[in-house]
Amino acid sequence: MNATATDQLPVVVVGAGPTGLAAAAHLVERGLEPLVLEAGQAAGAAVREWAHVRLFSTWGEVTDQAAEKLLAPTGWVKPDAKTYPSGGDWAERYLQPLADVLGDRVRTGATVTGVSRAGRDRIVDADREAQPFVVHVSYADGREERLFARAVIDASGTWSTPSPAGASGLTALGEKAAADRVTYRVPDLKDPSVRARYAGKRTAVIGSGASAFTALASLAELAREEEGTKAVWILRRGISGSTFGGGTADQLPARGALGLAAKAAVDEGHADAVTGFRTEAIERDGDRLVLVAEDGRRLDPVDEVIVLTGFRPDLSFLSELRLGLDERLQAPVELAPLIDPNQHSCGTVYPHGVNELSHPEQGVYLVGMKSYGRAPTFLALTGYEQVRSVVAAIAGDRESAERVELVLPETGVCGGAGLFDQPQTDDAADGGGCCAPAPALIQLGAGSPAASGGC
Repeated sequence: MNATATDQLPVVVVGAGPTGLAAAAHLVERGLEPLVLEAGQAAGAAVREWAHVRLFSTWGEVTDQAAEKLLAPTGWVKPDAKTYPSGGDWAERYLQPLADVLGDRVRTGATVTGVSRAGRDRIVDADREAQPFVVHVSYADGREERLFARAVIDASGTWSTPSPAGASGLTALGEKAAADRVTYRVPDLKDPSVRARYAGKRTAVIGSGASAFTALASLAELAREEEGTKAVWILRRGISGSTFGGGTADQLPARGALGLAAKAAVDEGHADAVTGFRTEAIERDGDRLVLVAEDGRRLDPVDEVIVLTGFRPDLSFLSELRLGLDERLQAPVELAPLIDPNQHSCGTVYPHGVNELSHPEQGVYLVGMKSYGRAPTFLALTGYEQVRSVVAAIAGDRESAERVELVLPETGVCGGAGLFDQPQTDDAADGGGCCAPAPALIQLGAGSPAASGGC
């Protein structure tokens, strides 16, 4: 296939989530044809799985400008920019209407099983870049199809591959056997059946990010209503000034408030914090579970375990492509230093676009949550700027592609996570002076926003 014919092919976008649909909108705006392949049965399928969770970003921060332009002729009205949507709101009031206006350009129930160069496996150099991409797709009804594309934008996210309980990054011994009592999602405690699972029970929450804060705050609310409900918060580090996030120094107030809600859960006795605990095994004790640490410590039995230790990218269907990924984060090598939690200090992620997202295999891009690999703190605004830049590059507008102007809100947290989480940490940075002080406890109303863990 010659270059002219390749240029007539669509750009395949993997995933119809917020970033993938924004990529499609930018492609349409540039006069390029997108084909969005979504494994789920509806647009925003992953977002719908946490429909009960409220974002810590406002409506003004979770919609894309090109998408808004595409929606405007349909009569779509943007929700109040200062209010906080839930995952369900985001899906129904923005993602689904956007998918609807894109029409046949979005296919659901379409799982991408492989991406390569036509007639070229990973090894072959000859005439490689002149070949279009070949994309293998498996549909929900059992059909298989081979598609060709001029470029591939992988916005499939990381939701389907949560990290395990084991501190080594491997599944803890006994974790799979205890699957009936272990979840990797923030539970919807407004659902009666889910509520019954945790009410009056002792639940371990493993993790230290926004999702863990959300779970702790939800369990604390349940504990105020249901006697005997108790959370055990498992931390690989000690308690420090940054444990509960940036507090009032966070430029996303709802994100700061979320950490303070987790702090309230501990301060009010609804959750016990266990520090320096690196899970090695989950053992059965009758109908209950016992968590065992690498140092041999054993916790009192719990009824349920909620594992919220982050996510990791599924790279299996990209194995025939030549990707340049950081050995630690599994993020693009040029992006990794900007987001590495081992390195990060005060401030926020430096604006980035196509230059940081490119790979040795020209024409393929990992964007959105997947671009961050295993790194945390991804925001929707980041994904929207990424695809604006990437699509400009695909369209040949290099000047626009390299003009990255996004400014992200600061977290109010100083200092990286460190390669190895120490059991004890100091309350302040050594001579830095840039960190937020230990956050003061604030009272949260019933309507206060909770986090989605990355928006």
